[in-house]
Amino acid sequence: MRGEPSCPKCGGRVRAPGLFADSWQCDEHGAVYPLQPVIPPSVEALTVVVRRTQVPVWMPWPLPVGWLFTGVGYAGDDRSGGRATAVVCSGPGPLGGMGELILVAEELGVGLGARYAGIDSPDPGPYMNVEKPPQAKVLAAGRPTPLWHVSGAPDDRAVFAGEALGLWLWAVVWPEQSGLLMYDELVLTDLRDAGAEIDLVPCGALSPRLLHP
Repeated sequence: MRGEPSCPKCGGRVRAPGLFADSWQCDEHGAVYPLQPVIPPSVEALTVVVRRTQVPVWMPWPLPVGWLFTGVGYAGDDRSGGRATAVVCSGPGPLGGMGELILVAEELGVGLGARYAGIDSPDPGPYMNVEKPPQAKVLAAGRPTPLWHVSGAPDDRAVFAGEALGLWLWAVVWPEQSGLLMYDELVLTDLRDAGAEIDLVPCGALSPRLLHP
């Protein structure tokens, strides 16, 4: 399933650094951190991302009952390290049916979270009303972390965003009604700190959401 790196903002092709540019380039978005090809979910795949990334690798831990880890990706290269990570988990939705949750940690402007959210801006700020109380809260790396609803997303998903460890934290949930999951004060662990517990993560089949949001 190995493929080519792609643009984290649009999924388009990118050109590697060369004679005329010292960064990866997308024809539409200019210099980007390349989204590396997604591989089937496994403890080994998680471990590779954990070792390479400069940003958190968030996962609900413990996972909600019946939920599985179903994919991981990151944007960056060997020189920069991962500057954005995306972890997807899948399981029974609060109102029945299947639910899917993608958690993205990223630096300002990378644009991976916005791609999964389905909004145009690379960052959630213009779509968040932080003058109002947050709509959800999570415990991220032991710290209470408010998340605000992100407007402007397609109707098939619920999107929340906030700041954790000085970086953007996005939570994108399909279908929209499974957004109720975010009102349960999920406990998020940065898998960079998980140690041997990472071997206990239950894996499922690769979620197509990671490839085609």
